[in-house]
Amino acid sequence: MHLADVVATSAAVAATRSRKAKVAALAERLAQAAPEELEVVTAYLGGSLLQRRTGLGWRSLATLPPPADAPTLSVADVHAAFDRIAALSGPGSAGARAAAVVDLFGRATATEQAWLRGLVTGEVRQGALDSLVQEALAVAAGVPLAAVRRAAMLAGSTVAVAGRAFAGADALGEVGLEVGRPVLPMLASSASTVTEAVAKAAARVAVDTKLDGIRIQVHRDGDHVVVASRTLDDLTARLPQVVAVARSLPVSRVVLDGEALWVGDDGRPRMFQDSASKESALSPYFFDVLHVDGRDLIDEPLAERLAVLDALVPPEHRVGRLVTDDAEAAEEFAAQAIRAGHEGVVVKSLGSPWEAGRRGAGWVKVKPVHTLDLVVLAVEHGSGRRRGWLSNIHLGARDPETGDLVMVGKTFKGMTDEMLRWQTERFTKLAIGPSDGWVVTVRPEQVVEIAFDGVQRSTRYPGGVALRFARVVRYRDDKSPDEADTIATLRAMLGS
Repeated sequence: MHLADVVATSAAVAATRSRKAKVAALAERLAQAAPEELEVVTAYLGGSLLQRRTGLGWRSLATLPPPADAPTLSVADVHAAFDRIAALSGPGSAGARAAAVVDLFGRATATEQAWLRGLVTGEVRQGALDSLVQEALAVAAGVPLAAVRRAAMLAGSTVAVAGRAFAGADALGEVGLEVGRPVLPMLASSASTVTEAVAKAAARVAVDTKLDGIRIQVHRDGDHVVVASRTLDDLTARLPQVVAVARSLPVSRVVLDGEALWVGDDGRPRMFQDSASKESALSPYFFDVLHVDGRDLIDEPLAERLAVLDALVPPEHRVGRLVTDDAEAAEEFAAQAIRAGHEGVVVKSLGSPWEAGRRGAGWVKVKPVHTLDLVVLAVEHGSGRRRGWLSNIHLGARDPETGDLVMVGKTFKGMTDEMLRWQTERFTKLAIGPSDGWVVTVRPEQVVEIAFDGVQRSTRYPGGVALRFARVVRYRDDKSPDEADTIATLRAMLGS
């Protein structure tokens, strides 16, 4: 299959808002893939590389060679090229990597170059999430979607079961939970209040403290322990305390879900960024169990899984929990969790099985939402469905001492089509100086209200702080840049 075919499908998916049309386009392309290229095509249609790390980023792809006049690259050519790039290391690797980029991108057309850059940097904004690729696989292979989802959950990825999908439902059904092979994590939907989250569950719930740590999945088989991250990366060697706790449990084989967190001498949890830098000191706090001594628990209701968890894991290594059907009690528990320094809570239906991927009513997270008024410093040209618009905005906070605006993050989240049209016109008028082809610097006049989940220390931005999960609420024409929030406000939140 030619790369141009995949790029064309990606463009078609980006151009429509219809889920049905997206799935149909993806399914048609998947059905055309040869068996030996199916995994690569599945990954590319989902907007990701099969190589976990390539050493490439925006900086290394900022300047590309002149594009080819006509498409000649195959999917196999591209995959082989990235394999070679990923294998480079040691003295001289930087030069070899740069030469490999010139070779690969020089064989790509302008459209292919832009798409490949997005693929490498995780910026293929086509609206094709993994759940859509799973639906497309089911359509292309003529198998039940539920079978694809379950197999992908247990195998650890959609790519891993693409071939099985075309082999039929029975082949998908052969995929089971294996101790030692990480499975996809279960995710939570969101609610603005705990009362709303309890109402979503419509039954008795478990209210778990939401820790701001590192999501971990722990597999133990005898003395052999594997600790995987949310993205299924192997963290075993970096989390010795987690391994020690897993080995101390009175069980031979187990799979546990939880968080690794660093708690300070004052007994308060430290921020995610602090935990990430103190990995050897992190302790585990578990909130679910998927398997114990030959018994799979993923299809059991949460109430049964929690009973097994409580009998197996000592309280000091379990996430704080309240079981209730009283929304007022749940609200108070959440308030206590926040006062103790945690992110919020996750409200879980006691009757829910363990399901990966979809954010349904089984788990609902509730976190305080912060907002700031910041100034737009620059804006990036959009790609995919946003091509032709100015999209990703660079955000600045005031520094009253110097009078400067200090960059604290950027985002394209929360923008409607109407907002994109408005800001394209607005920032085109505010543009100053030539664009580098990607970023347009603007006069710092436009204030924007930004919602975010928290702040973290940053070496990337000069103010030493960055927003977490920033998204646009609205543009503020009623405020001037002099009324924007200060960098001191953000820095103070680091200690909150």
